Amino acid sequence: MEDVLKLTIAAFLCACSLGALRAQTIDSTLIDATIEGIPAGLARVVGTYGDQNYLADSAQVDAQGHFLLKRQHPLPPGYYFFLLPGQKNFPFLVDKDQRFTLRAKVSDLIGSMQVDGSLNTDLLYQNLRFQAIQDPELGRLSEIMRKNPPNSPEYLEAKVFQLEMLGGRKIHLETIYKEHPDALFTSFKKAGQNPDFTEFKKPNGDIDTLRQVLHYRDHFWDGVDFSDPRLLYTPVIANKLKRYLKELTPQHPDSLIKVSDQIIRRVMPYKTYFQFFSNWIALQHENTKTTVMDGEAVYVHIVKNFFTDELATWDTPENLAKLRQHVSEMEASLMGRKGPDVRAMDVNGVYKSIYEITAPIVVIFMFSPDCEHCQKEAPEIERLSQKWKSRGVEFYGIAISTNDAEWKAFVKKVGFTFTNVYDPTNRAIYAKYFVDITPELYVLNKDRTIVAKNLKSEQLETIFERELKKLK
Repeated sequence: MEDVLKLTIAAFLCACSLGALRAQTIDSTLIDATIEGIPAGLARVVGTYGDQNYLADSAQVDAQGHFLLKRQHPLPPGYYFFLLPGQKNFPFLVDKDQRFTLRAKVSDLIGSMQVDGSLNTDLLYQNLRFQAIQDPELGRLSEIMRKNPPNSPEYLEAKVFQLEMLGGRKIHLETIYKEHPDALFTSFKKAGQNPDFTEFKKPNGDIDTLRQVLHYRDHFWDGVDFSDPRLLYTPVIANKLKRYLKELTPQHPDSLIKVSDQIIRRVMPYKTYFQFFSNWIALQHENTKTTVMDGEAVYVHIVKNFFTDELATWDTPENLAKLRQHVSEMEASLMGRKGPDVRAMDVNGVYKSIYEITAPIVVIFMFSPDCEHCQKEAPEIERLSQKWKSRGVEFYGIAISTNDAEWKAFVKKVGFTFTNVYDPTNRAIYAKYFVDITPELYVLNKDRTIVAKNLKSEQLETIFERELKKLK
C-alpha cells in the first residue's frame, strides 16, 4: 500500500516540477551572471514546487565569478535561487523574460545586485532592498512594544512609528502593482500579503479574539490569484497553506476537515491548485505523519471526497481504487465511532471477545512479537494493566504479523496477564482497528466508543483519569 500511496499522492510533485522543464518550448534561457568574490566551482539552480525544492540545472563558475546558465528549454516561470560555491545563495524570478544579466558582490548580494533584462528579478531586488532598510528599525520598534505595557507612552509612540513604516511599505508595493499589474512579482507579492488586522470587541468592550481569528482566516486567501499557476512554482502557496491549517485552524479533526474541505472546494475550478491542495493536505494527515490525534480522519475525508476517478485525473483508476480501499480499512476505527468487536482465540484456545469485557474502559493493544518498539512497550503495558485493572480498565491484546508459536512465546516471555488473541486468517480483525505501525493503542469508553488512539504508553494514564472522571 505504501507504494500505491507514493504513486497516487506524492509522485505528481515530481511530474509537476521536473516534467514541466521539458514541457515548455518557448524562448530559451540565457542567464549571464557575475558574482565578485566567489570561488570557482558549480552554481546550482534550485527551483520550488509547492513545499518541495528540486535541482533544476547548474552552471560552471570560473575564477572571476562568472557563469552562464544556458538552456534549450526555459525554466517554468517561478521563484529560483542560485546556490553558489561556498554555500552563498541568492534568489531570482523568471517568467517569459529568461535572457538577462546579473552582477553583484558576494559581500552584499542584495545591496549590490544589478539586473539587466529581467523585470521580475529587478522588482524582486527593489523590494528586498526596501525591506532591508526598514527591517532593523521595525525590529527595534517591536522590541520596545514587547517590553512595555500596551497603554504606556513608550508603546504608543513605537506603535505610531511602526504603522507609519508599514504604511510606507504598503505604498511601495502598491506603486509596483499599479505600474506592473501583469508581472509575476506582482502576483507573487500580492499572494504573500496577510489580511489587514481588524479589531473586534464584545458588547462589554473586551476584545473578541475568536471573531478576529475567524475574520483573519476568512480573508487569508484574498490576495491569491488561483488562475495563476506560476505561484505554485514559488514558496508562497505552500507557506500560506501550512499557516492556514497549522496555525489558524484548531488542531482537531472536525475543524481540520471543515477548513480543508472549504479550501479544496474553493480551488477545484483551478486544476493545478486542486491537485496540489488535495494531495498536500492528504499527505499531512497520513497515519504515520500527522501529529493530530485521529488526524487520519482528515486523510479519509479527502480521499473519499476528492480522490475519485472523475476528479483525480492525475492518476489511474486502478491506483485510486486501491487508495479508496485503503481508507475504507481505516474508516471503522476513527475516533468518535463505536469500536468494532473482535472475537478471536486466546493462548488457551478459547475464543474471547472485546464486547465480553465488562470494565468501563477497554484498551486495545495491537502488537507484533518481532517489532522492537513492541518489545520495549510490552512490559510497560503489562504494568499498567495490573495497576489499573481494579479501577475499571481492562486490556485486550491483538497479535498481528506473526505466527502461533512466536505469539505464544512472546506472551509467555512478557508475562501478559490480560486477554491476548491471534487470528492467523486475519478475518477477525480485518477493517476493524487500523494499524500502520506497531504498537498501536486504542481506548474505548463504557459505550465502546473510540475516545483515544495513536497513543504512547506514557499517555494512557491521563486518558484513564479523564474517562473515569466522566463516569463520576
